[in-house]
Amino acid sequence: MNKDVWTDRQVMLGESSFEFYHYLDAAPPQVEFHQHPFYELFLLLDGDVSYTIEGKTYLLRPGDILLTNSLDIHRPEVRSSRPYERVVLWLDDSFFDPLRAGGDDLAACFADAARKDYRRVRPDQAASIRIRSLCEQISQAQNSRALGSPALVYARILTLLVEVCRCYFGSSGQSHEEVTESSLVNGVLNYINRNIGGDLSLDSIAERFYLSKFYLSRQFKQYTGMSIYQYIIKKRVTVSRDMLRDGASVTDACMGCGFNDYSNYLKAFKREFGCNPSEFLSARH
Repeated sequence: MNKDVWTDRQVMLGESSFEFYHYLDAAPPQVEFHQHPFYELFLLLDGDVSYTIEGKTYLLRPGDILLTNSLDIHRPEVRSSRPYERVVLWLDDSFFDPLRAGGDDLAACFADAARKDYRRVRPDQAASIRIRSLCEQISQAQNSRALGSPALVYARILTLLVEVCRCYFGSSGQSHEEVTESSLVNGVLNYINRNIGGDLSLDSIAERFYLSKFYLSRQFKQYTGMSIYQYIIKKRVTVSRDMLRDGASVTDACMGCGFNDYSNYLKAFKREFGCNPSEFLSARH
């Protein structure tokens, strides 16, 4: 496969509803916790990698696939023992609309992974070979100027998604081996996400779970890699971004995701996304 140069960009370019990349880094990149306003399919080809998504840390093997959506806060931890090689496919929700109209929802595996709060797919050897071959074909077509190459890219991405969906739904149950998690932290994360517009002070959460603030803070940081405050702010601005995308006003997005101070909301939004909410809305029109 042709290699792309990795950058820390976390937004899609242009008007395309998808972007496909094949990265290979000898030195591990430093990636902060982030999220995207789209779906991401991540395929590890090689490397010594753990990936933290919403409080769970997955120890990955080559061939493993991760499925994340627009609300998932995540970050890889890449160790330098081997080169870090992966395929990344970004998919806007609009990519799936023609398929849904025909009765096939290939985004269903992303939705189900989020619902079950388990985002790793581990294909068997035969499926893994097919998936890697499809990625090679997509890369070749994407870098070709031959007639019909864009159509081939689109067709093979559809085939890749069908293959991944069949792996996901065809398995008898995903193994939770090589996953580090805490039932306590999972419960706290669920509570935060269900009450994102309400009172989420450290005091209120500690009282809700009958814990000391110190113990709660330490456990949360251990399993998520962030403080409770950092996670809540990231999740609130992420939820507000999706509200704006779905047509909410800036004021409604601010209040609906739990910011009681408008100026703090504007600062947090710009810090996370590099623009203020009004600029975000303008860029979408």
